[in-house]
Amino acid sequence: MPIEWRAEGRQLHLHNERISYVMKVLDRGTLAHLYFGSRLATGRDYGHFLRHSNMARLNEVLDPLPLELPTAGSGDFRVPMLTVRHADGSTVLDLAYREHEITPGKPHLDGLPSTYVDDGAEADTVEVCLVDGNSSLRVRLITTIYADRPVITRSMRVINEGPSEVKLNTAMSAVLDLPDREWHLLQLAGEWGRETHPVDAPLVRGTRGLRSQRGSSGHQQNPFLALHRPSTTEATGEAIGLSLLYSGNFLAEVEVDSADTVRARIGMDPETVRWRVAAGMDLQVPEAVLVWSDEGLGGVSDAYHRLYRQRLVTGAWRDKPRPVLFNSWEGVYFDFDEDTLVEMATAARDLGAELFVVDDGWFGQRDDDTSSLGDWTVDLRKLPSGLPDLVERVNDLGLDFGIWIEPEMVNPRSRLFENHPEWAVGYPGRPRTEIRNQFVLDMSNPEVVDYLERVIGSILSSAPIAYVKWDYNRVITEPYGASLPADRQNEFFHRYMLGVYDLYSRLTERFPEVLFESCASGGGRNDPGMLAFAPQAWISDVTDAVDRQRIQYGTSLVYPLVAMGAHVSAVPNHQTGRVTPLDTRAAVAFFGNLGYELDPRALDEAAAERVREQIAWYKQRRELIHGGRFHRLLSPFEGDGNEAAWMVVADERDRALVGWYRTLSVPLPGPGLLRLRGLDPDARYRVTLWPAADDALARANELERGGDELMRQGLFLDDEAWQSQLRGDFQARIFELTRVVPS
Repeated sequence: MPIEWRAEGRQLHLHNERISYVMKVLDRGTLAHLYFGSRLATGRDYGHFLRHSNMARLNEVLDPLPLELPTAGSGDFRVPMLTVRHADGSTVLDLAYREHEITPGKPHLDGLPSTYVDDGAEADTVEVCLVDGNSSLRVRLITTIYADRPVITRSMRVINEGPSEVKLNTAMSAVLDLPDREWHLLQLAGEWGRETHPVDAPLVRGTRGLRSQRGSSGHQQNPFLALHRPSTTEATGEAIGLSLLYSGNFLAEVEVDSADTVRARIGMDPETVRWRVAAGMDLQVPEAVLVWSDEGLGGVSDAYHRLYRQRLVTGAWRDKPRPVLFNSWEGVYFDFDEDTLVEMATAARDLGAELFVVDDGWFGQRDDDTSSLGDWTVDLRKLPSGLPDLVERVNDLGLDFGIWIEPEMVNPRSRLFENHPEWAVGYPGRPRTEIRNQFVLDMSNPEVVDYLERVIGSILSSAPIAYVKWDYNRVITEPYGASLPADRQNEFFHRYMLGVYDLYSRLTERFPEVLFESCASGGGRNDPGMLAFAPQAWISDVTDAVDRQRIQYGTSLVYPLVAMGAHVSAVPNHQTGRVTPLDTRAAVAFFGNLGYELDPRALDEAAAERVREQIAWYKQRRELIHGGRFHRLLSPFEGDGNEAAWMVVADERDRALVGWYRTLSVPLPGPGLLRLRGLDPDARYRVTLWPAADDALARANELERGGDELMRQGLFLDDEAWQSQLRGDFQARIFELTRVVPS
């Protein structure tokens, strides 16, 4: 069993072939953290890792002792994991070890997304029970280690067994204490259209944090941070990741104290999420996923990619190929009728599409974004025969049908708002901030959730709809839930997310064959919590091929390629105005779930043929793209940012695809090399290029090459490329490697 309990030293050692995580119960019952890193030998006591000679003193003074569940008021003056206010107004919480239970498998978290196992042998879990003797507050600290992954999951359940209510002011998901500050903090920051840009800086004394208080995880920060050594690279060195399975307000921060020890914590934002636990009640907090790697940041990414696509995504679409889709949005926006859509679908079918998606504008009286959100009935002006007839006509073409919804929102100009203004978030009698001509529906209200399940369920039951794009297009302001009593308003943000998860759970259980894609004006709610219900995300509204390189590069630090919607759109690009070659747009979008965001009827004959070839090429390789190991090779955030490169390698190491991108042309470039990773050094590979061309770049590389030389010397770039078809800005090529089988 990969969890060892040493009764003599009261030590818990979670271990597998790659990592160890060690906890120790001290004399007074405090649960100390000893170690997280490369595997340690079992059968040993690691209490000396505390590094302090005067243990008696440290059992009385907790600062700077490394702790598993730090609280406030008992001698630890660093950022806490749990803080409370008792009925008598006191805030002291002194949690002491009571017992623990080790079980095979991994428990499900009620009402919250969580990773899981298909078989109990995949993981082991220890639940440590700690009790505050004065208040009878009980905490069950839940820690799981996977058998064959460098992964620890952590959450806690706070149970009030006392006679009086307890207020939880801070209830984080995980805390990790480290003994030195020689780390860099990496986070993913941005804004609409610039999501998930890496920001990397060394730790200094004090506190650095990232958070969202917008009601969603947000465009500005992602619920993830990584710590890595100064010498760590993409492929080598120590790195640790902390990722939160939550889609609402969060906090992730790192504190360096005066002793140069480090504390990282991640969980729900304590300023905007507080909870009252009545006698006999409890609170389950979201799950955090901790990853350790000695294979650099790429090792952290690979662990998250495999875990999230294999043991976070659920249902029929976990293991099925994702369809190539055409989305109507940038092709026609709100201006369509049934015949227009069928014409578009017919053209998309002829190009090789598998799914046709009708975006915004099919319901209510929706000619622009000023009306009808909340009125989920078909607009018979545009679709006079109703939705079932349109779906049937698209299905008859051999295509699946998809639809766009934004269930959490309501326009003031809608029948729903006229009938139920109290269902919109905001304080009655006070002005509500109107953003994008809409308000947010109060998902903390069970009546709203029941209504949305009924109307959205009716739509999905009316026709064989195969795909739903679930959008969320504004942040929450004036946070107030009319169905909540005054003393529960601090719970609004978390209750909102519980309502969203409840609605997703109901719909995905009723319609298990539907592929859901999450969207929030692009990447405003691109987080692991959403992945548990929607196996893929629209990671940015920006479809420009140059900006998408940065967005997809940063997103890949945590999220697998199969979770990224990536579309080819028309030019000039509708967000940036940039004109990029059609093949460059495809070469970026290939490394995700390929789609097209344009009117296929508008393509000339040559462009249509190129799209047809792109889709056929992608279909033959999407299993490799979605299931292989992803490696980032050249960062568009480093140096002058003019080049980017990445690759994906099959687990058998018999095939690989390498994407290389250059933004601006350089006159007479010198010779360049692109070193690859993850290949079999003893194998030989046939190298071919896409798009095919008889040019200097192809002639230099389309050879049989050894895996060792491709990793140590690399592909040849730029030498004489200025004479090839790569002259000009915004160029891309894909190198395909296929193992040569000896004859």
